[in-house]
Amino acid sequence: MAKRDGKGTKTARRGTMSLLVRRNRSVLLVACALVVAVVVGYFAYRAAADLPGTKMRDLGNLHVASETTPHAEYNSDPPTSGPHLPYIAPWGIHTRPVPRELQVHNLEDGGVVVQYSCDCPDIVERLRALVSKYDRHVILAPYPGMKSRIALTAWTRIETMDQLDEGRVKRFIEAYQGIDHHAPGGS
Repeated sequence: MAKRDGKGTKTARRGTMSLLVRRNRSVLLVACALVVAVVVGYFAYRAAADLPGTKMRDLGNLHVASETTPHAEYNSDPPTSGPHLPYIAPWGIHTRPVPRELQVHNLEDGGVVVQYSCDCPDIVERLRALVSKYDRHVILAPYPGMKSRIALTAWTRIETMDQLDEGRVKRFIEAYQGIDHHAPGGS
C-alpha cells in the first residue's frame, strides 16, 4: 500500500474550497442583481402608475402641411399625439383657440396645453395665474365645444375636470413639462 503525503490532500481541499467559494460568489452576485432588478422594476412601475392623467395610445408624430390636410383621427379630444404641423404655437396665454394640429406639435416638444370650455372669467383668471408661472412649455387657450370645462394635455396624456383643482393642474404641468417626445431622427 502506497503512503499518502498530506500535501496532496490539502491542495485538493483548497482547490475544492476555492471552487465552492467562486461558485457561491457567483450565485450571490446573480441573486443580488435579481433583487436589485426587482426593486428597480417595482419603483419604476409605481412611478408610472402614479403619473397624473389618463394614458392614451401614441398615434405617432407625422407632419401635415396644413390644418386642413386630411389625416388620421385623433384618439382624444383635445388630442394628445398624432399628425401635426411642422411648427409650434407660441408658449403662454392665448385668447383664441389653438388649432389641434398645431397644439400637438407643442405637446411633442415637451409642452402641456391647458384648455377651457366655459364662460367662466374667474376660472380663466386662476388658470392664467397658474400658467404664467411657467415661461416655456405651457399654453393656456380656450377650446370651445369641449365636453369638460377644463382639459390638460401632454404627449399621450389627458386629464379633464369640470371644477378647477389647482393642485391637479400644477401636478400635471410639473409631471410632463419639458419632456421632448421626438422620435430619434424625427423632427
